[in-house]
Amino acid sequence: MDPRIREHAEIIVNHSIDCSEGDNVVIDAHPVAEGLVTAIVEAVAEVGGHPLVIQERLGKRFRRAYLKHYDGEFEAPEHTHALYEAMDAYIAIKGGDNETELGDVDTATQSAYEKAYEPVRETRLNKTWNLTLYPAAANAQQAEMATEEYENFVYDAIVKDWDAVRDHQQEMADRLTDADEVRIVSGETTDLTMSVAGNETLNDYGENNLPGGEVFTAPVKDSVDGVAYFDIPIYHQGREIDGARLVFEDGKVVEHSAEKNEELLTDVLETDEGARYLGELGIGMNRDIDRFTRNILFDEKMGDTVHMAVGRAYPETVGENNVQNESAVHVDMILDMSEDSYIELDGEVVQRNGTFWFEE
Repeated sequence: MDPRIREHAEIIVNHSIDCSEGDNVVIDAHPVAEGLVTAIVEAVAEVGGHPLVIQERLGKRFRRAYLKHYDGEFEAPEHTHALYEAMDAYIAIKGGDNETELGDVDTATQSAYEKAYEPVRETRLNKTWNLTLYPAAANAQQAEMATEEYENFVYDAIVKDWDAVRDHQQEMADRLTDADEVRIVSGETTDLTMSVAGNETLNDYGENNLPGGEVFTAPVKDSVDGVAYFDIPIYHQGREIDGARLVFEDGKVVEHSAEKNEELLTDVLETDEGARYLGELGIGMNRDIDRFTRNILFDEKMGDTVHMAVGRAYPETVGENNVQNESAVHVDMILDMSEDSYIELDGEVVQRNGTFWFEE
């Protein structure tokens, strides 16, 4: 076994979920990730935990079969919900043999399924959880990289000193928490303002997401105004949305377009009322992620980028006096901030062309 796989597993078990004796740990993975699953099971066993391996979310061929053949209203089965209620921690491992497995499933069907399973998702998110990736050949192909090149890319982004990452990112997290208004400008295509007053900025250093490497918060729901053009493609439901442009008024998307797969963007925004509002503002700070790979777990952490998600806000980021945006979707959209771009907090530039004020 590649020793980096064991390092990956040990970071997940000992840092990301901080597994303890007696913990019931659910591991959700495609069979292609068997090596990482095995290493995680060993690491959980070493601390006295109880692992269970399933393919409930990430065995995508099974998901496709269900969505293509079920004729009726979707509802979350009680036994699935019961599993997540009974567990102590959940590990989801992305990576499969076909990353476009759901590409021929009707987007409205997928959206209806996601909406029906929202209570299950909420239960998972209220427990200790971690989302990571095994660098399978299909992911390398999707990223347009050789398999070995992709493995190196993935492990460079994951196997690192996450305490040092936390310290590096904390200054930006503190500054954003203390801010009231954010302005994001990129070239002639993006000029967006929003309030984050009273909301909390979280420092992602490899706990819920591995890799980590971002700071993120939630906009005040009705505060977003302006236009944003996302020059990095959105990869959603097995398809790319290129050149997405959103216009916001009083927090809501009132106009949208895309240069490719605009109908898919429309389906996302029409999922429910909350899908037309922003649930997240994130700033990518992991510079070992230096290219677009069609995998949002990595792409949203890319250095010199900003991402915004339409849909559900993470409750931990929403202050007690603010309203949490609720939605069945959370779709991240990324824009490049490396050139002709800046971020302002309360009128002061804190990042210009990808460089933070504390790095100058």
